[in-house]
Amino acid sequence: LGGAATVNALTGMDINLASFLIPWGVILYTAAGGLKATFLASYIHTAIIFIVLVISVYTVYVKNFSTDFIYENLQRVSSYSEAQCSSLFASGNGVSFYEEGTYSCGPVADNRDGSYLTMLSGGGLQFGIINIVGNFGTVFVDQSYWQSAIAAKPASTHKGYLLGGLVWFTIPFALATSLGLAGVALQLPITSGEAGAGLVPPAVATHLFGEGGAVMMAIMLFMAITSTGSAEGIAVSSLVAYDIYKTYINPEADGPKILLVSKVVIVVFGLCMGVLSVALHYMGLNLGWVYMFMGTAIGSAVVPLWNLLMWKDANALGAVVGAWGGMLLALCTWLIVASAQSGEITVDTLGKLEPNLAGNIVAIVSSGLIHVVFSLAKPQNYDFKSMGEIKMLENDQSGLAEEDYQESVLASAKMWIQKWGWAFTIIMVIIWPLLSLPAGVFSKDYWSMWVFISIAWAFVATFVIIWLPLYESADTFKGIFFAMTGMGSKAEPVAKDQEQPAVTL
Repeated sequence: LGGAATVNALTGMDINLASFLIPWGVILYTAAGGLKATFLASYIHTAIIFIVLVISVYTVYVKNFSTDFIYENLQRVSSYSEAQCSSLFASGNGVSFYEEGTYSCGPVADNRDGSYLTMLSGGGLQFGIINIVGNFGTVFVDQSYWQSAIAAKPASTHKGYLLGGLVWFTIPFALATSLGLAGVALQLPITSGEAGAGLVPPAVATHLFGEGGAVMMAIMLFMAITSTGSAEGIAVSSLVAYDIYKTYINPEADGPKILLVSKVVIVVFGLCMGVLSVALHYMGLNLGWVYMFMGTAIGSAVVPLWNLLMWKDANALGAVVGAWGGMLLALCTWLIVASAQSGEITVDTLGKLEPNLAGNIVAIVSSGLIHVVFSLAKPQNYDFKSMGEIKMLENDQSGLAEEDYQESVLASAKMWIQKWGWAFTIIMVIIWPLLSLPAGVFSKDYWSMWVFISIAWAFVATFVIIWLPLYESADTFKGIFFAMTGMGSKAEPVAKDQEQPAVTL
């Protein structure tokens, strides 16, 4: 949805055609290469995304402008009166097209002194809660996260996910600090609807780089969307092929049949993505609207899934009732609050912060309470043994070391991720925002420190995400080089009973 809107804005391509262009790009290499192609493409795409990100941050704060320039302009914008904003947003003949609330001009409601440079923001707090609940939902409910975790080495997955989270944080943090605030500081005519559709980075990049910026953002967007779409295609195809087709339709299915079903599902799912994007567009929903609604729709699955993984007494029926019941309660709350606040239920009223905040909170809290009540009333006392007895279609253990099966190593990994995972969560979600509150409206020095952290984070994250996979795969690259040049020894023949299966998903 967001990708189609951006392609339309940058190139003029019909938005419905753009909705299908991106899925087809995903279908081609995902259906052909499977999970391995997804991993390889994701690395290449991520590297390109971070290179563009670093260029954007560097251009805004080092090459074209400075922290002082952005700071002074943001403070000036927040002091503008409605009359001044009207004169700024006017056509060549002097007729103003400014409408209050449509453009980021003048003081920000519910912010300290109306400033853009503060963490004391009522709207920011509400959006932060919505963001946390919604992203908890995407991580717990999105099969692609589980798929990647299962495919990775058990002894190192925990570190990879924590490092991946810290690297990912660069994208909203650095892009918002650079392109996002630059759009406001430069007073580019970007409407709230365009901002909700995700068009701020393309607009600012086009202003800074001209046509090159449009191309750069289009490439960055295509890399991000195709990488995500590929992972989702593989995830959905695995669910259908293994959990539906093999479990209920053809229990005797072998590798080739599973592979065929997976490829068919990838194609169908890709087409469905395009259809859904077109449908949402015709309903008048943009990326921002869907993003804020996300937690209301899927946040109710978070606590039941957490309990099922971490609590031996978690009740299975209670998890199902909690997830569905929490979602229904959240949807009802969302609609009721929108009606009570605005007097009517429309796309615009349902997209406001308050109804979405209420829906998100009810989703995650009510589902947890429902599941806990079921589990306390009838504890299941699950021993987790069946998880280790899941039958594999193909006994492919390539890339796994002996330590990956040792309980002591896995227990140590669990303790490590619990310690550092909770630590980083508390620092990022609680301590960092709280330490920023005493600053009130940021001073120039405080703002300079903030920008320095975002720039440093961007460069370090880019280095890590590009270099670390190459470093960890050094032995593989050496083996390929030696095999291609004939400098290495020939591999030992594989015994008949040790042959790897011909089909690998």
